[in-house]
Amino acid sequence: MDPPGLVVHGKAEPFSAALGSLVNSPRYSDVRFVVGQEQQEIFAHRCLLACRCNFFQRLLGTESGPGVPSTVVLSTVPTEAFLAVLEFLYTNSVKLHRHSVPVSFPLPLMGLLPTLFHTHSGLERNVCPHREKYVYLSQLCLRFVVKVLDVELVCEALQVAVTFGLGPLQEHCVAFIEAHSQEALRTQGFLELSAAALLPLLRSDKLCVDEAELVRAARSWARVGAAVLERPVAEVAAPVVKELRLALLAPVELSALEEQNRQEPLIPVEQIVEAWKCHALRRGDEARGTPCRRRKGTLPREHHRFLDLAFK
Repeated sequence: MDPPGLVVHGKAEPFSAALGSLVNSPRYSDVRFVVGQEQQEIFAHRCLLACRCNFFQRLLGTESGPGVPSTVVLSTVPTEAFLAVLEFLYTNSVKLHRHSVPVSFPLPLMGLLPTLFHTHSGLERNVCPHREKYVYLSQLCLRFVVKVLDVELVCEALQVAVTFGLGPLQEHCVAFIEAHSQEALRTQGFLELSAAALLPLLRSDKLCVDEAELVRAARSWARVGAAVLERPVAEVAAPVVKELRLALLAPVELSALEEQNRQEPLIPVEQIVEAWKCHALRRGDEARGTPCRRRKGTLPREHHRFLDLAFK
């Protein structure tokens, strides 16, 4: 039996640097990408991309020839995110830094990863040979985003997390907004959230904001959505307003809301009626679908003692 051979490992840094010098370099390049709305030309190397990522393997084919495209157009892919993916595929590392536009560069990168590494379904996650690379890069981005997360960035990050099903990022964003609720609700990013991204916030008991302010924020959000989508405010608000806890408002506040709702419909009349019932009966009625739990930032009101409201 032959003795086992001796494996000698060279230094990783020079190897990584040598491959890194080929990122977006025309030297030896045999494929070009036209990326983003600005149609930036990016040079790459077919064999390296194909062996590192099954998305590129399917896109570029296994053999060169007339049927293999030498130029690939990816107009919907953010340029900076695409270059970061190339950097990681070539060197197994990526330099993350914050840009002014987009607000945080790793966010579009994290959104791009599920497509490139083909991890949309549970089965693919189990069998994809590139799953480990995807998880590693995704974790790098997550750690960076969490580190630089601030009030101006958090709603944009939450939208990316919800859009691409990035659970850990969504949890971090919701927790951050829970701790900085009033500031986050005043940002442009909050007004631009989708209904799917807003729902986990309105369902939270840990928001540090009073319900009256949350109702005003929901109305502002719905107005922006109505203008963008050219739809009625009530129609845009319908998926989320049911999570507003109107029974927490004092009678005078509920009357004012009712009057404003007549002038600009936002909340279904039935939902307001249920809130009035809580006042009339002097008790909460969770079983009938009227949320009465106080949030962390709920200001005390006289009638709360009748609702037997405890913090969760």
